[in-house]
Amino acid sequence: MKIPENTGKLYYSISEVAEMFDVTTSLIRYWEGEFPSLKPKKNRSGDRQFTKKDIDNIAQIYALVKEKGYTLDGARRALKSENKNSTAHYVPNLFTKQEVIEKLEKLRIQMKNLSNNLEEE
Repeated sequence: MKIPENTGKLYYSISEVAEMFDVTTSLIRYWEGEFPSLKPKKNRSGDRQFTKKDIDNIAQIYALVKEKGYTLDGARRALKSENKNSTAHYVPNLFTKQEVIEKLEKLRIQMKNLSNNLEEE
């Protein structure tokens, strides 16, 4: 896999993407039909224009299918499961780890106080 870093290009052709992964263009088109997350834009003449996000999706598919030996159905399920479980991956960190620990500690104290108040009643 030869994914270019910071080339400044916004879009890549299907042949450029196929070359990056050392696969055929027909395989890329096939994966496009098999994986709903892979939807490259098309220009006026109908040529596919792959973004960095599309290339990242292909890299995930490639890793699952070609490197780990998943079936297409298995890879599809793995990607679907990953997307459900990793929404936090795409959300910027709003709190540092220490802030989260402090907030949880405050909540624990509040819950303990509530529990004590209920026991007194």
